[in-house]
Amino acid sequence: MPPARPIGYVIPEPLASQVDPTLSFNDITQAPTSHAGKVIALGGEVLHAKRVQEGTVLEILQLPLSQGKPVGERSASLGRFLAVQQSFLDPATLIEGTRVTLVGQVSGVKTQQFDESAHTYPFLEIKDLKVWPPETDPYGPRTGPRFGVSIGGGTGVGVGGGAGVGF
Repeated sequence: MPPARPIGYVIPEPLASQVDPTLSFNDITQAPTSHAGKVIALGGEVLHAKRVQEGTVLEILQLPLSQGKPVGERSASLGRFLAVQQSFLDPATLIEGTRVTLVGQVSGVKTQQFDESAHTYPFLEIKDLKVWPPETDPYGPRTGPRFGVSIGGGTGVGVGGGAGVGF
């Protein structure tokens, strides 16, 4: 029997040994310049992708990782960060809402306009990027309420039964 395949994203070698497992998104948000040069794994949802002279810059809403995959709702985010992919990456392939996991080297900060004011964000150079396919509902798009009914029974010395309703 073949070994079980890992679920989620596995950081490729030799990057895995470069990632600082003690470094958190909060750390690079609070003091990005003091962590310059360190390598971190982050996940999130693409808010915007844009081609610039240096490559393609992604504006990403950070999300927690579980088994290397971004999970949770947007409300679980601790903020935004910017990351640049120096090799060609077509922004059309990373539309808003695309979930990604990346390994990046902290390069410091970049200031960018956000609504009516300028904000400073942690800035990373992407070393590896995993683009996740959109989540799909196995039952198709939800157009209204759904429910299910199940009935169970028992055998043995006593008599048993049960019913359940799910929404």
